[in-house]
Amino acid sequence: MTAAQIINHELPILKLSDTVGDALSWLEENRIGQLVVVDNEKYLGIISEDILLNYDEDLLISEIMPQYSGVYIFDYQHLYEALGLISKYRLEILAAIDEEQNFVGNITAAEIYNRFGELLGTQEPGAVLVIAIKNRDYSLAEISRLVESDNAKVLSSYFSGNQYNGEENSTLTLKINRQNITSIVATLERFGYIVEGAYANDPIDSIEQERYDMLMKYLSV
Repeated sequence: MTAAQIINHELPILKLSDTVGDALSWLEENRIGQLVVVDNEKYLGIISEDILLNYDEDLLISEIMPQYSGVYIFDYQHLYEALGLISKYRLEILAAIDEEQNFVGNITAAEIYNRFGELLGTQEPGAVLVIAIKNRDYSLAEISRLVESDNAKVLSSYFSGNQYNGEENSTLTLKINRQNITSIVATLERFGYIVEGAYANDPIDSIEQERYDMLMKYLSV
């Protein structure tokens, strides 16, 4: 999914001829704390509400220095790149530009988080497994095969670790399309994987929970 696919064309864009009062009104109407500034289709930066509140409402936007003039994303870049910029600079909004450096639209943090929720399967029923694993032992294909051998599927995965140190412990988080995960945990542990945690969207029934607790106690001995 590229930035072009999640552009918001409804948010207002600040022009240099707009006033601080205009900007504050649009921020309130759209319930957002930042707006981009554009002049002749060129992205100039972002102005935040906390900055605007320091100025008289009649002052023109051209009199205020925008922030983050060098922070933007090309419309052909992937959603991951947008998330990285939003997170790094703690933005509510991100400007998207084309190859000619022309402004093409806004991308909101809320929309990025919503799309990532869809990509990660957070709205799908199932369970989350957290596996501790050494980098040198990491093989998503192998782990997926073990999960699928128990008639389940991996909806999404997230690997966190130091890719340059094969001996260092890392964490693999899996979203699985099943809530009954006792047998999956047993299979993974049988092949040497350490399951640090398991979480379900809905409470596991008492029998399943009891079996899972017994399994985890046995494996920790």
